[in-house]
Amino acid sequence: MPVPPPGGSGSGTTEGERLLAAVRVVTDSACDLSDELADRHHIDVVPLTIRFGDEELLDRRDLSPAEFWRRCKSSNALPETAAPPPGAFASAYEHAAEEGADGVVCLTLSAGVSATYQAALAGAETLGERLPVVVIDTRSLTMGQGLMCIAAAELAETGATIDAVAALVRDLVTRTRVLGVVDTLDHLQRGGRIGGAAALVGSLLSIKPVIEVRDGVVEQESRQRTRGRAFDYLAAKVASDAPLERLAVCDGAAPNIDAFVDRLRNVKVDHDLVVTELGPVVGAHSGPGSVGVCYQLPARR
Repeated sequence: MPVPPPGGSGSGTTEGERLLAAVRVVTDSACDLSDELADRHHIDVVPLTIRFGDEELLDRRDLSPAEFWRRCKSSNALPETAAPPPGAFASAYEHAAEEGADGVVCLTLSAGVSATYQAALAGAETLGERLPVVVIDTRSLTMGQGLMCIAAAELAETGATIDAVAALVRDLVTRTRVLGVVDTLDHLQRGGRIGGAAALVGSLLSIKPVIEVRDGVVEQESRQRTRGRAFDYLAAKVASDAPLERLAVCDGAAPNIDAFVDRLRNVKVDHDLVVTELGPVVGAHSGPGSVGVCYQLPARR
């Protein structure tokens, strides 16, 4: 990976010029950023591949979250995911250079669950000295990763250096939390993301698991007797960690999602609550009816 020298956009530029010259943020589609959010912050999203049997589709290019969930209901094949090739990341970095970027900070989903981080590193190596690229394993996924991308892009838009943007992301990795409620652990077990024994016990007892991303991998955080209790627990946990910097809810074709979102609107948070669709990358492993909550704890003062 190229070593990032000090840099950044120069002084005396207009806001529009700074946006073109600023450090650009690249990520992958596990971030679950909506097209509107990605476009607003000039974030380039590299798609993972989603497989239904022999059919391969590019996440959010060939397959929208809504279409993914429709397919899950009608298909007998368990969807699978594959990391982007290094060339896809190299193309994203080249695109940033063509638009006048001084450097790129690339945020990937956790290397503990995907080879995407390694692909992003390999893509950076092909650029040589043409453009500084810093690749960071967020040790997160879905909007835990997405919120980091937004924070990084907002800092980059001020003209911050590549070192400053990368430092912010590394700090956010330590204070970003991802929790969720899934209907069953079957999808996680079949995809190799959680042990079969835990999935069997959960199924036999009709338990609604609360999961979390811990040290870059998916773990069972607790077991709740009903779905309602699982959401009570999740809402209380988020509220207990407030005040927060950022907060997002990810909807995996879940019933009554609006009622749950409303319960979080009173949580003290520095930025507006973000609600997005849980996309195919995470949804392939969590299954329909999943809800994720992602948030950033405040920086230590």
